[in-house]
Amino acid sequence: MVVFIFFSGCAESIDVNTCLPDKIYGFWHGLWHGCISLITFIISLFDEDVSMYAVNNNGGWYNFGFLIGVIAIYGGGSKASSKKK
Repeated sequence: MVVFIFFSGCAESIDVNTCLPDKIYGFWHGLWHGCISLITFIISLFDEDVSMYAVNNNGGWYNFGFLIGVIAIYGGGSKASSKKK
């Protein structure tokens, strides 16, 4: 494990601001991306230009929207917790 962490520090890094367009995604885009995350994941397996998460987001609000979108569409584990024995 220590060797993996040591060598991952040698990986090339690119400044994200140089490769992103000017548009910054917020809560509503995060919500939408969370709702379509399964579809975009499947497409991203075959197309390198598609990703399921916008890197150029505004941080916490985008993440919150993404999480709410995933929970709203896929259930968020509520069905598993309501099973009776």
